[in-house]
Amino acid sequence: MTSNDDFVLEILEEEGLVTREQIETARAAVDDGKSSALDVLVERRELSKRDALAAVAARFGMEMITLTGMSIPAEVTAAVSVETARQFKIIPVHKSENTLTVAVGDPIDVETLDRLRYILKCNIEGVVALPEEIQVALERYYTAESSMEKLISDIDGTHIDVVNPGTQGVIGDATDVTESDVPIIKLVSLIIFEAHRNRASDIHLEPMEKRFRVRYRIDGVLHEVDSPPKRLQAAILSRVKIMANMKIAEKRTPQDGRIQVNVRGRELDLRVSTVPSVHGESIVMRILDKQNLALGLPKLGFFADDQEKFERLITLADGILLVTGPTGSGKTTTLYACLNYINRPDRKIITVEDPVEYQMPGVNQVLVREDIGLTFAAALRSILRQAPNVVMIGEIRDLETARIATEAALTGHLVFSTLHTNDAPSAITRLLDIGIKPFLVASALRAIIAQRLVRTVCAHCKESYRPPQSEIRLLGPMAAQMKDLEFFRGRGCARCSLTGYSGRAGIFEIFLITDEIQKMIFEKKPANELRVRARELGMRTLREDGLRKVLSGLTTLDEVLRVTMGDAE
Repeated sequence: MTSNDDFVLEILEEEGLVTREQIETARAAVDDGKSSALDVLVERRELSKRDALAAVAARFGMEMITLTGMSIPAEVTAAVSVETARQFKIIPVHKSENTLTVAVGDPIDVETLDRLRYILKCNIEGVVALPEEIQVALERYYTAESSMEKLISDIDGTHIDVVNPGTQGVIGDATDVTESDVPIIKLVSLIIFEAHRNRASDIHLEPMEKRFRVRYRIDGVLHEVDSPPKRLQAAILSRVKIMANMKIAEKRTPQDGRIQVNVRGRELDLRVSTVPSVHGESIVMRILDKQNLALGLPKLGFFADDQEKFERLITLADGILLVTGPTGSGKTTTLYACLNYINRPDRKIITVEDPVEYQMPGVNQVLVREDIGLTFAAALRSILRQAPNVVMIGEIRDLETARIATEAALTGHLVFSTLHTNDAPSAITRLLDIGIKPFLVASALRAIIAQRLVRTVCAHCKESYRPPQSEIRLLGPMAAQMKDLEFFRGRGCARCSLTGYSGRAGIFEIFLITDEIQKMIFEKKPANELRVRARELGMRTLREDGLRKVLSGLTTLDEVLRVTMGDAE
């Protein structure tokens, strides 16, 4: 871990982080010099590497920092060359008038700081970070010659025709474009390629007052990445708009478009949206991977008992199945997985969507176009004359859409749709507020599924741990049940960019409309009474389902608490 094992162990013993007995046991376990006693203590989870570094750093008057999630400006990283940063395994994190602050992985190695002062000809101040975090930062900020910096340097010497920059093609890797392509095309391709490589669901291109910010949404959390200089803003935005078949001269009104690309053999649809802002057009590209269409229900996060219940619901002959949750909770993915599961030659499936996110073979998909009068309600009236078995409505937004969906369910159609409500019982209140009669809601509904997405623990750095009592107390009445159970989290590694998470899964609240619940709906019982009775009949809340997934090691307690803070019980 550091350059002086014995000295560090003395510090850790003095600080009370390890005992003399633990140290001697670890020394006896050292394998012929292939590992140190410190490494043995860390591997046995008797000591945290971060705690050890922090204790040694404090002894030398140095600050311990976390590089994960930190955004380092380009002018700071430019103060140290690629060769120097990689040679000394350091990352510059702050620059003042005559002082450069660099992160090192070994607080005892004062020689590195002295050599940097000589090489860089400035005052160097050291802070300490985990070596793994420094390695990830080196890969992020000091990439190879095909990086954004080289492309930008090429652009500086190239005339850019933003009106017709070329044709879009396959994005195989960062340099998979022809010699005739201008660098701005390579730069936009690099942004898309890196987003896909990092498993991003969205790309955000955001003009600010003095800079042009690029962010990726990875596992539901936004991360700022290396951003092009402000001077390239207009060229990049124009290139994206041309790829999406938008009007590049129109910058005063929002526009929507779509880009289809092939990234290393995988077909991606990018749904593009522009919104005028104070400092230029803000563009969001939502990445839709067609391979997600083949997701099985277990991949969505269903356990065996819920999956069996869900499979029975989606194969019913008629009725309405609603999926609820806020924007970004995975409702559309769940509906597409349902359609994929029941999509057979003997069934006619029609969808009405705004927009059509995935194009599914064997499914008739209708795109809503309100500019020509093709609204959800108008499309629904027409498609019911097509004699479908299954109808999927992108969202129930108004009375007319809700009324036609209800009538379709009562006349022998299976209807899938979504609503924006926080939990499952609230969807009934929402339908009644829209204007649907209680007896129609009670008769048409079969089930309501509320869902959220939680980040899943990285399989490569998974470890057991004991959450702090402050987190467990947030569980309220359920805290007593969690007292002596085992929890898991990710330590953070290069594969998960030190976040401890990789991928997402759903947590679900399945509210079945039984005869008793139908009677309560007809009597206009409030949502809280419906919720209490549904729980008595066996419904698990979002938080309860999330805790099942915490105990299975799929996610963390902190993550479930984050997405279910509204679940008071």
